[in-house]
Amino acid sequence: MADEREQVRKHLIARKAFNTHLAVYAVVNAFLILIWGVTGGGYFWPMWPLAGWGIGLAIHAWTTFGHLGVTDADIDAELERRRRAAGAA
Repeated sequence: MADEREQVRKHLIARKAFNTHLAVYAVVNAFLILIWGVTGGGYFWPMWPLAGWGIGLAIHAWTTFGHLGVTDADIDAELERRRRAAGAA
């Protein structure tokens, strides 16, 4: 049970870290777009930090939210299998 709790705790920390990363991405890039607009527009140079950082953000999301496609049902099934195995031992 303590192991399950630790896994959930780590997942919640990872989700909060992703949410912080997303918020910083939005604020910083909004500021860059504001600078671009205030200085007269023209060539949309903010696309480069938006795209580059966006790739990093996408990878962060991929690793945080389960790129392996593990569902709650998968987790429940594995936990049940482990409990049965522990009971049989």
